[in-house]
Amino acid sequence: MTNETLGTAGRTDEQWHTDILGTAFQQRTLPLGPDPDGEGEVVATLVRYRPEADTPADAPTVLYVHGFTDYFFQQHLAEHFAARGHRFYALDLRKCGRSRREGQSAHYVSDLAFYDAELNESLRIAREETGNDVVVLAHSTGGLVTALWLDRLEAAGGSAAAGVSGVVLNSPWFDLQGPSFYRTVGTPIINAVGRFRAFAQIPGMGVSTAYGDSLHRTRAGEWDYNLEWKPLAGEPVRLGWLRAIRQGQARLQQGLTIGVPALILRSRVTKFAREHSPAVDVADAVLDVRQIQRWAGCLGERTSIVPIDGARHDVYLSANPARTTAFTETDNWLDWLTTQHNVDK
Repeated sequence: MTNETLGTAGRTDEQWHTDILGTAFQQRTLPLGPDPDGEGEVVATLVRYRPEADTPADAPTVLYVHGFTDYFFQQHLAEHFAARGHRFYALDLRKCGRSRREGQSAHYVSDLAFYDAELNESLRIAREETGNDVVVLAHSTGGLVTALWLDRLEAAGGSAAAGVSGVVLNSPWFDLQGPSFYRTVGTPIINAVGRFRAFAQIPGMGVSTAYGDSLHRTRAGEWDYNLEWKPLAGEPVRLGWLRAIRQGQARLQQGLTIGVPALILRSRVTKFAREHSPAVDVADAVLDVRQIQRWAGCLGERTSIVPIDGARHDVYLSANPARTTAFTETDNWLDWLTTQHNVDK
């Protein structure tokens, strides 16, 4: 399939169908087979953006990966990158958003490496359809997931050889926030109990609506999204899933080699709160930004870290001017990445 056959929203094929975001967006189901965690057949969903005007295929393709209690709804991301000349794809991981099926526990996996299947397939499709290398753009838990995936790609023959040219991590989840007890005494308990009571929910985790209230247009925010797929108070946190997160974070903190340059964007400050207030609108209300800074050097390649004044946990969902700053920093880095690739050639 050539780039020319994919230029507009009206051009599609039998594997792609109109997405919930409108005719410029199309989705494709990626069958993944039986769930290793025993919750039936699992699928992922790949979304692509095809505006009416052709997007010149002269820049890397962007592949977006969401975080926990999330899915792809950020139309403005797709529009921004298309305006720069990038093809844009977004992935709803298994059991998340478009991909969750009846009877499945939202976002649950017992091993983050299970996500390699849909990440590899999404990378293959994006490269096959566009003919371009891919820049991975990942948020929060997605930042941890994709960093570990790239490390495995690098070990298996090289992430650059696989078609990845760089990665942008938007407030990646590199460590467990909260009191140090959670990261010391608490982690062995999570590892032990999470093995035998994997689907048990952890009381008290993920119940604050402060961040959700700052985002959704029915509360204090400006964004519209499906509250069944992205609840204001977050999805239940299950022991087996948190065990997988802690194992992934431990692996990252030992040092990865992702094989490509990375840009890390984060807020300058953290503000944990049980209820929404104006302070939540200009801070990361989910993660401790000091931990992002501390572990950013563990990616093993050239890494640029940019704190953004007034940014939320998802820097691209910040109010202006922080959102504009986040896009400017991303654009500048992508321009640099293109220059580096031209020099390497």
